[in-house]
Amino acid sequence: MNIYQDYIQEIEERKNQGLNPKPIDGAELLSEIIAQIKDSGNINRADSLTFFIYNTLPGTTSAAGVKAKFLKEIILGESVIEEISPAYAFELLSHMKGGPSIEVLLDLALGNNISIAKEAANVLKTQVFLYEADTNRLKEAFNSGNEIAKEIIESYAKAEFFTKLPEAPEEIKVVTFIAGEGDISTDLLSPGNQAHSRSDRELHGQCMITPQAQKEIKELQAQYPDASVMLIAEKGTMGVGSSRMSGVNNVALWTGKQASPYIPFVNIAPIVGGTNGISPIFLTTVDVTGGIGLDLKNWVKKLDENGQPIRNEAGEPILEEAYSVATGTVLTINTKTKKLYNGDQELIDISKAFTPQKVEFIKAGGSYAIVFGKKLQTFAAKLLGIETPLVFAPSKEISHEGQGLTAVEKIFNRNAVGSTPGKVLHAGSDVRVEVNIVGSQDTTGLMTSQELESMAATVISPIVDGAYQSGCHTASVWDKKAQANIPKLMKFMNDFGLITARDPKGEYHAMTDVIHKVLNDITIDEWAIIIGGDSHTRMSKGVAFGADSGTVALALATGEASMPIPESVKVTFKGNMKEHMDFRDVVHATQSQMLKQFGGENVFQGRIIEVHIGTLPADQAFTFTDWTAEMKAKASINISEDNTLIESLEIAKGRIQIMINKGMDNKNQVLQGLIDKANKRIAEIQSGEKPALTPDANAKYYAEVVIDLDIIVEPMIADPDVNNDDVSKRYTHDTIRTLSYYGGEKKVDLGFVGSCMVHKGDLKIVSQMLRNIEKQKGKVEFNAPLVVAAPTYNIIDELKAEGDWELLEKYSGFEFDDNAPKGEARVEYKNMMYLERPGCNLCMGNQEKAAKGDTVLATSTRLFQGRVVEDSERKKGESLLASTPVVVLSAIIGRIPNIDEYKAAVEGIDLTKFAPPIKELVQVGH
Repeated sequence: MNIYQDYIQEIEERKNQGLNPKPIDGAELLSEIIAQIKDSGNINRADSLTFFIYNTLPGTTSAAGVKAKFLKEIILGESVIEEISPAYAFELLSHMKGGPSIEVLLDLALGNNISIAKEAANVLKTQVFLYEADTNRLKEAFNSGNEIAKEIIESYAKAEFFTKLPEAPEEIKVVTFIAGEGDISTDLLSPGNQAHSRSDRELHGQCMITPQAQKEIKELQAQYPDASVMLIAEKGTMGVGSSRMSGVNNVALWTGKQASPYIPFVNIAPIVGGTNGISPIFLTTVDVTGGIGLDLKNWVKKLDENGQPIRNEAGEPILEEAYSVATGTVLTINTKTKKLYNGDQELIDISKAFTPQKVEFIKAGGSYAIVFGKKLQTFAAKLLGIETPLVFAPSKEISHEGQGLTAVEKIFNRNAVGSTPGKVLHAGSDVRVEVNIVGSQDTTGLMTSQELESMAATVISPIVDGAYQSGCHTASVWDKKAQANIPKLMKFMNDFGLITARDPKGEYHAMTDVIHKVLNDITIDEWAIIIGGDSHTRMSKGVAFGADSGTVALALATGEASMPIPESVKVTFKGNMKEHMDFRDVVHATQSQMLKQFGGENVFQGRIIEVHIGTLPADQAFTFTDWTAEMKAKASINISEDNTLIESLEIAKGRIQIMINKGMDNKNQVLQGLIDKANKRIAEIQSGEKPALTPDANAKYYAEVVIDLDIIVEPMIADPDVNNDDVSKRYTHDTIRTLSYYGGEKKVDLGFVGSCMVHKGDLKIVSQMLRNIEKQKGKVEFNAPLVVAAPTYNIIDELKAEGDWELLEKYSGFEFDDNAPKGEARVEYKNMMYLERPGCNLCMGNQEKAAKGDTVLATSTRLFQGRVVEDSERKKGESLLASTPVVVLSAIIGRIPNIDEYKAAVEGIDLTKFAPPIKELVQVGH
């Protein structure tokens, strides 16, 4: 059977799932299809034409290379195909988005046939995805006096690829669809347990929300054919939890418009809304597709005659509906007045969604085209020796004379490109910045590789210090889906220039370490900017932003990212930490105390948390920065004392050396380069030449939060509050309760110590508690299963060397075996301890899960519905989040302990301690 027949068989199988043919990305299949097109009598010719024209992926896929070459043959008259004229061939090339298509267009534009050259030039003037190899060819031809090259470059300098596009429509009609009440996690739009299908966009689209919701969206579209369906989070925030490009892709697939008639299942321009707006990282993803995200503010606090919020019995502000967005409501977005209307009635100002930059994204069909367009215009103007014409909206530059800089403002100013020289920029300024470290994770990586192909990138930007492709989200279950996807991903990323968790050649042992932990180690400068394909890309050094797979691709390809400088909230600490408390309790208390201090307003949302942690090394401090994703912050920055930072950098150097020893460095010696940079940074700190980063004493913050350690007297638990009468209050991370709230009675069905929130000290706490209980009772018995997953292999190696792993092995009923990884996910557990492979495990939701309806107590970060545990018919599943000692004790006794049981169990145990810095961590005199 030939490859074409295999494809036909796959099409038949997909038909049974209600799916269309899978888009073609392979050269071998497309070559066979082209051979059938050339054979006028071939029985498969008509189908082959359809596949060639409408079902071939663009960019740098091997299929795109074959397609571009065949279209060139048609244009040159070397092949004559009745259905594809030379003019149509040019049109098809214009939709191929770079890579081989640009190479072909340049061949034609710089060739000897003038009429063909002019046609090719006209197409090239519309293209923006050009790389150095392409611009170098144009530059060479221009310098040789080629008139066509000059014409193209002059067009680029005027940015005609942008100016000649149609303007964004003045009025956009929408019909509302309430996707859910309360915060909507991106898990609802693209469930983690369906991660394997993300790169197959049509198949993955079937998992959005529910089949019933999909049916209702279709019905609304049929009823209102001239309106776009707007998905809404009623009484909540849209897109919390992660950026999830696949979530935006799914929304666009169901409610957006097709990007090109020749590219299947790539839709753009989705419109989403939320009572409390859109989660910042999700909004970035919406921008990638030229979509619109609205902060609806349709529920507001009820005020008394003095303008103070009226509160209910629970002390929470009472909300009243300002206007209805019930499903089926027809509204109008006006992009000129920047207002939302119901008929003639003005509802709300939505100017935040229509900044000049966002309007450009809408016009261009997404933010990538603008990023590449600006670079292309700059190149052309420089080549022509002219000032870059002002076409794009100038970046907003805000500078307050005499005002100092926060830590994030300092970092952005140092890394800014294309801003006014010598100008000091403050929060609110739009900035293009160079990116130092980039991370791609394994369940979004396939989409990142697709994005790189679609933007015609073939090699990592030379200005990126280091980039890593993880294997942690698919670590625990090496099933057929993982076996099919992950090796392919690792090869692509390895070839592209990333350090990869798995070696495509199989020469070093797979490292399934949690991506955030690896990025935390390879970030060797607290002035760094990090972009990663996961919402928990939040480092304890530098400032890190979780991003969608597309923004990660852009950072890898260009070494840049664009965003406004966020406002910061300063967090400091006072008092002393109680002996029986763990630092995780401080993290939860920060959220709780902040909400109390600001009357229920989350001042962290969408802002940078600048936490003056000072004395806590990177591994432990990471627990705080990691949780800031749950605080809905855009990112966070740790302010460290000099000695603490040096200690963290020394630890990082050791971890990077382990990776080098394993054979993970590449021909560019990226990892060795990071060690060299770390040594340089340490020397700068020790000499006093450049101390650890601190904000200026006169920096301005949106708010300042002081956390009182003295009032944290009990372990703090984040509760999903699954039975709250107010649906919008369920599954947020804002319900923080003390241990005594549960009265020592709440049954626990499963405990989980793992995910990125734990460090080596947590695993030592597990062994110390087992040792304590062994002494007290002779042996340890579990009344609920305990799953333990170290975040990294080096932690296990260190625990083995220090004698802790032996004790863990003694009490485990299961220990992972890298030579025989599990092929199936576990959803039922016996009352024993499971030592699982390093990686995300239960926190991810695409592999291991708890039994439906279980109550899980975890050290993880995710308490969303269905993530760690699904509902059963008898009861709702719930995932409560707590410190390691609370989780371990709960698994042993089978319930949440009371405070006396807890204190007895942790006596003498070395918990993660924190003492605030003695002196204020600020820079005076700037």
